[in-house]
Amino acid sequence: MPLVLYDIKDISIYVIYRTSRNFMENKTPIRTNDASSFQMAIDEKLRTPLYYQIYVLIRDKILSGTYPNSTLIPTEKQLGQTFNVSRITVKRALDELAKEGLVSRQRGRGTMVTFSAPVSSSLGNMDGLLEDMLNIVLETKVQILEFDYVVAAPHVMDALQLSPDTKVQHAVRTRHKDDTPFSYVITYVPEDIGRSFKRTDLKDQPILALIEKTGVSIARARQTVTATLADGTTGPALNIGIGSPLLKVSRIVYDNDDRPVEYIIIYYWPGLYRINMELSRMQDAGDGGSNFWAMNMK
Repeated sequence: MPLVLYDIKDISIYVIYRTSRNFMENKTPIRTNDASSFQMAIDEKLRTPLYYQIYVLIRDKILSGTYPNSTLIPTEKQLGQTFNVSRITVKRALDELAKEGLVSRQRGRGTMVTFSAPVSSSLGNMDGLLEDMLNIVLETKVQILEFDYVVAAPHVMDALQLSPDTKVQHAVRTRHKDDTPFSYVITYVPEDIGRSFKRTDLKDQPILALIEKTGVSIARARQTVTATLADGTTGPALNIGIGSPLLKVSRIVYDNDDRPVEYIIIYYWPGLYRINMELSRMQDAGDGGSNFWAMNMK
């Protein structure tokens, strides 16, 4: 399936400034039959199939909250008239949304949004990071796919500053929200720390909390967030197609002695995960006094 729409919304990265997680989840369906709200027209000249362009536009309205949970979206006939396409084309777009778990389709009732509020994570200090992880544990369930001790691969050895042939604890998990997998997690922990907890401990507690229970004092972390595509491993694990957009978060956690104590790589399906940052407007004290945004670390 070609993807030729080069739009940041296609990877659904949302950064929210000073916004709380307020999402509507109504028991009674809300009917939104106004299909005229689509301001972005589809383009027959694009190589991207028309049904896929429609799919992207509707998905954006669902993920952005324009069509909240339990909303009945416009009918096939209305959407066909809006986009000037056949009902078969609209049906294929809606079927793709249903495959992704964003809507449910029932004959006689229409197409209803089933998308739940995303799990959120804040970028801030380590206390906030741990708090976010504890909240995620409460909101989600984990499935442990792998747990063993292996010789550190070169990239792991480099991240954890280990000597060659050093063993590390290696764990692979998926996290699920409402039985839908939204993250694929790979962690590496130095063996001397990893031996202090067992495989079953990972089902109930975030690994960072388990590390702190060993007496390690967490001081800082270096994190990188990028966009990537699902491959033959992450795609099936997250129940999405190979080539689907993912957020990739890589993080190295350090203790008070500046020793790396965890290297974690997380692949998120962006429809169920978003990163929140709180920014403050600052003024450069140097020449020119230019203004800039700085992330709050409190």
